[in-house]
Amino acid sequence: MASSSAASPAARSAPRTGNPLVHRQLAKYPATGQRIAYLAITVAATVVLYYELYIPGAVATQIITSFNISFNQFVFISVIGNLVGAFGSLAAGLADRWGRANLVVVGLFLTGLLVTFALPHAPNGTVYLLEFAVLSLVEGMILVATPALIRDFSPQLGRASAMGFWTLGPVLGSLMVTEVSSHTLGSHPDWQFQFYVCGIVGLVVAVIALLFLRELSPGLRDQLMVSMRDRQLIEARAADVDEAQVHQGQWRQMMKLDVVGSAFAISIFLIFYYIAVGFFVVYFATIFGYTPERANSLANWYWLPNAIALVVAGFISDKLGVRKPLMIVGSVISVIALVVFAMKATSSGTSYETFRTLLIIISASQGMTYCAWMASFTETVEKHNPAATATGLATWGWTLRIIVCLTLIGFGAALPATSVLVDKGAKVQELAAEYKTQLGTVKGITPANLAALEKDPTSSSAGAAAVGDLVKSGTAKSPADAVSQLKYLGAHPIKAADSAYLQKNGDKVQKAAKDSPGQWKRWWLICALADLLFIPFVFLMVGRWSPRKAREDAARHEEFVQAEMAKLEGARTA
Repeated sequence: MASSSAASPAARSAPRTGNPLVHRQLAKYPATGQRIAYLAITVAATVVLYYELYIPGAVATQIITSFNISFNQFVFISVIGNLVGAFGSLAAGLADRWGRANLVVVGLFLTGLLVTFALPHAPNGTVYLLEFAVLSLVEGMILVATPALIRDFSPQLGRASAMGFWTLGPVLGSLMVTEVSSHTLGSHPDWQFQFYVCGIVGLVVAVIALLFLRELSPGLRDQLMVSMRDRQLIEARAADVDEAQVHQGQWRQMMKLDVVGSAFAISIFLIFYYIAVGFFVVYFATIFGYTPERANSLANWYWLPNAIALVVAGFISDKLGVRKPLMIVGSVISVIALVVFAMKATSSGTSYETFRTLLIIISASQGMTYCAWMASFTETVEKHNPAATATGLATWGWTLRIIVCLTLIGFGAALPATSVLVDKGAKVQELAAEYKTQLGTVKGITPANLAALEKDPTSSSAGAAAVGDLVKSGTAKSPADAVSQLKYLGAHPIKAADSAYLQKNGDKVQKAAKDSPGQWKRWWLICALADLLFIPFVFLMVGRWSPRKAREDAARHEEFVQAEMAKLEGARTA
């Protein structure tokens, strides 16, 4: 009997048959209706995965309070999650050998169960961290498999439109986070409720994927498909694809400047997006005093235009046959808008409407850039080896998450004032409101006279000195008013623990409130610089700048396909 290693290419590339819930490979390229259905399920899976991953950002302040952790510790949870997710992405490179669909289905069930039953019931911050790390590991794997499926079911001439819908995943996931939370936090203030809703949605999509999601057999997906007219040629050649040969040296093939450099470029381009996902609520709460509902409502104006831009840009890119011009135009607009945002977003007088306008411009320009980039990146990978799509996407996924880790570490170091405001600001404000009258009286007395009065409240000399301070400072209108204030302070003293907390943290919070806008301004300018650095890497990627030359390339490819089909017909009739 021949060994498995001696099996023919046809045998190795043949789709597995049996239980359709396990063996999901298609022997033929699907018809248009089926193909759209598979693409829709893949996009829905991507949306849900990002919804599950981003839901903590909508209730960040509540989670911090619930687990009694610091803001920096909350950021650290995201750092660990992205670090683990990076290596999950690397592992997903095996999807080129093992397939994509089962990885997506199993992953959806795991993430849905984690979000519904594990994370909202974590007893402490440590357990929450571990569970979030597992969620991020699975997410890192699936979010390599899903764009690989999109690539498999979309020829190059329709790639940008398909990738535009795939990139709706993080945007619509974020939009679901802000939309649900902005309408339910008022009636369900407990942060766990947000996780329950998210997890149930995830499990519903997991069931749909289990029943209906399919993928191409290796012989089909390992070939380059430029247009739907290539279908017959792809199917005719599928039996001759030698999987062992096309998968040999895949990682080495992906370690090229155009692949790695492009992955790095888009990762830094998305720095603003990372912070928007995780910390928009924190930013608008600490700088402008927005409630979580109002902050999430404003964030909707970032996600919705982004979603529209992704789809429109994909259609335009495919219509013109080019990617690079859209990337350049989008990134230039993004840089300019981010600089304006940095200037406006630190002024207390900036209105909600101004924020809304700026976020619409930023989101639309970034959506245009990202959609065109995703299409161009998969085509750049295909230039080296069409069978290494998942490996190339794994390289991108690993790079992306490592950059996110570094970004979050840098974010924590660059904005120390935010940590103080999140950790201490709320309680200081609460105590300041509770002891408003007493603190006003205490503020008008010099430290030495206040210490003497606290030491002996019955001392007439200490009382007289305090009365003099209150009148001199303008805190009291007259000596009689000052005496009345001192009597109220004696009858309603500030509790020792509260006084100690205010003495320890009051000045820190005041300083942080003063420093925080400037620190955020510098951070937004760093985001603008990152988008600017993205631009040179566009020139490394494949693709034409001129729509006319792109049409000429498509015509030449069509001639090639017709010639190859004629050869196959001749061979069959010979």
